Amino acid sequence: MNSPVIDLTTISAVVFDTDGVVTDTARGHAAAWKHVFDVFLRGRSAPFDIEADYLCHVEGRPRLDGVRTFLASRGIQLPEGAPDDEPGSPTVHGLGAAKDRLFVAQVDKYGVAAFPSTVALLHELRRRGARTAAVSASLHGRKLVASAGVIHLFDLVVDGGDAALMNLPGRPDPALFLEAARRLNTPAAESAVIDAALPGVEAGRKGGFGLVIAVARPGPSGPALRAGELGERGADVVVSDLGELEVRGRVLPWSP
Repeated sequence: MNSPVIDLTTISAVVFDTDGVVTDTARGHAAAWKHVFDVFLRGRSAPFDIEADYLCHVEGRPRLDGVRTFLASRGIQLPEGAPDDEPGSPTVHGLGAAKDRLFVAQVDKYGVAAFPSTVALLHELRRRGARTAAVSASLHGRKLVASAGVIHLFDLVVDGGDAALMNLPGRPDPALFLEAARRLNTPAAESAVIDAALPGVEAGRKGGFGLVIAVARPGPSGPALRAGELGERGADVVVSDLGELEVRGRVLPWSP
């Protein structure tokens, strides 16, 4: 595993995943998923396990992909339904809508916090001339970044709304990360990706990014993902907090 360094002589842009990297929202997502799945699974299967099921099957994926992937792990297949399904209906869209309603209610009631170490890193990167983007599979990604008071630290945000408009697949496909790099006008090979979920780390590697950093924070209900597992998915660097990263060098202004 490489040293926890972002070298701005070779990296000129950094793409941040939102949940668990920029905003402390992973616990809220996990709690909402557990409530929705436990209601649905009653009499069908064992309850949703936040640590194992959320980290392995749901975290980092678009909402509907999370429903499909988790239920497939339990051998359950539901009809897709439609976007206007009643929240909680026994369809992929119905369960996804129930989770969305719960999570948005939490955000509206309690707000969103940004990780202080991420804020410090963003200030340092921008002071040294690096460009930055926030990426989220959530339709509410832009709202979360704004609610956390850090949207001014990003050149742009690419979220689930953009993915839906452009028909971009979710992670572990690298499409969202690559779209952010494209909008930053920076080749993937000269950009870094920072993510806290296995599908996101895998996406960074598949996308050919020059540096893939994994944040192995303590999970929603227990220990962090193992550094070895994140490394196997493609992380060049694994840290438990972004305060461990050292930034070196400076991005020189571009001139024709």
